Amino acid sequence: MEAITVVLLLLLAVVVSDALGRMIPWPIPLPLVQIALGAGIGSLSDFRVPLDPEIFFALFLPPLLFLDGWRIPKQGLFRDHVIILELALGLVVVTVLGMGFFIHWMIPAMPLAVAFALAAVVSPTDPIAVSAIAERAPIPKRLLHILEGESLLNDASGLVCLRFAIAAALTGTFSIQDALSTFVWLAIGGLAIGILVAFAATRTKAFITLKFGENPGSQILFSLLIPFGAYMAAEHLHCSGILAAVAAGITMSYSELSGKAMAATRMRRNAVWDTVQFSINGIIFVLLGEQLPGILSHSGDTVKETNHQDPWWLLVYVVAINVGLAGARLLWVWGSLKLTLFRNARKGKAVQEQNWRVTVATSVAGVRGTITLAGVLTLPLAMPDGSPFPARDLAIFLAAGTIILSLVGASILLPKLLHGLELPEDDHHKAEEDMARLKAAEAAIRSVESAQHRMAEGRPDADLYADAGARIMELYRQRIRSQSSTGEEKELIRKTNEIEQALRLEGLRAERAELFRLAREGEIGDDLMRRLVREIDVLDAQA
Repeated sequence: MEAITVVLLLLLAVVVSDALGRMIPWPIPLPLVQIALGAGIGSLSDFRVPLDPEIFFALFLPPLLFLDGWRIPKQGLFRDHVIILELALGLVVVTVLGMGFFIHWMIPAMPLAVAFALAAVVSPTDPIAVSAIAERAPIPKRLLHILEGESLLNDASGLVCLRFAIAAALTGTFSIQDALSTFVWLAIGGLAIGILVAFAATRTKAFITLKFGENPGSQILFSLLIPFGAYMAAEHLHCSGILAAVAAGITMSYSELSGKAMAATRMRRNAVWDTVQFSINGIIFVLLGEQLPGILSHSGDTVKETNHQDPWWLLVYVVAINVGLAGARLLWVWGSLKLTLFRNARKGKAVQEQNWRVTVATSVAGVRGTITLAGVLTLPLAMPDGSPFPARDLAIFLAAGTIILSLVGASILLPKLLHGLELPEDDHHKAEEDMARLKAAEAAIRSVESAQHRMAEGRPDADLYADAGARIMELYRQRIRSQSSTGEEKELIRKTNEIEQALRLEGLRAERAELFRLAREGEIGDDLMRRLVREIDVLDAQA
């Protein structure tokens, strides 16, 4: 019963934090509000959540990484794959090595293997935290896609490095040859298992749906189980469960291109996964805040671990780690950009010098968040001989401080860096959208026309089908005209469409209000009201 109470209280805290975040007039990212609320709960009550590292890792990370892989824009991922790989793999390795030695030099009391573990958990960036900041700062879409792709891959690479560092701390030995062979097995095995699990699951689901029909609730539950199945299968075979979850998500996105799922299933599933993502991220940040008072209560002992007496040294270390991370990222981004421009110039492509503010913004946007916290909390509680894991509380404190300081820094600096910045419009995406809308409308006209003739064949009321088909096809022809027109004509059609959309939304709102009134006064049943309102909601979402 106690575990159920804890879960319900954490979920309530996530809901309250969202409400508080909307009430606060200042541009404070939601993760910071959740951390503050968790810290308040931990300080003002006896509420404590004992965290089992293994359970924490297996429960929270698979669905988050699976969803990242599922929803990451694949076209942007492949288009900017060089930049993303440079950030997600090259920068992570440089960060782990450079920051590991730097942390050990700065805090000699922290063993080198533990310093590498801390460097590994602070190397991954968090797109959810960046998205929270992006709601109030105009981050360019392409930059956001690069950050999302980087986060998807550096989560896996950073956590794999963490695994090696923990193994070295526990055993006291480290072999580069063994590490490379283990890494290959972890990576290839994890990716293969993730792909196989997702492929087998989607094929099985498709077969059952074809033979026996589709139930949206069952389909949604099935999708929720896939990341855990991929993760546990990989871990059972001593491969990377992290990479398995990511690979399963990417495989799921390709399987969904078949478009065989019902519209109701897709809509409900998106809502469920949005809720899962919001809940897990919120719980993790609330847990971070809830753990802070306990971590701070041991700050005296933690400072003594660093051979100092003044607790302010902890803040100095946090600032130093953040400065080191930001500096390494800035140099890497700048060098990567210069290398990309050089390669483009060698290939004869047009080279446009990037604004320095975009380069700095890319560096500042490397915010640490959920994965960093989840990773550091998985540090073992004890060594094989039963002694406490060295500097565990210190590592957790420094990681938590890094998360908070990077969030604060990004929320302050990003809006200033991007304010008034003239960024070239992405005409490629606009043209792509126009083309997609045009071809979809043309396909719809062909299908409606064919269906109209087929349905009306041999019927005495064939003219009714012709009239209905003409009205439907006229809507699509209007869309084609709006996409095909240019100049002033296109602007006029755009404004007309905006006016029509506003009037249509006003009508839908009136319909919905009237249905609720009829239900309140008992003139129609609740079941009929819900069905009609759902139809209006679908139209509202499309408008």
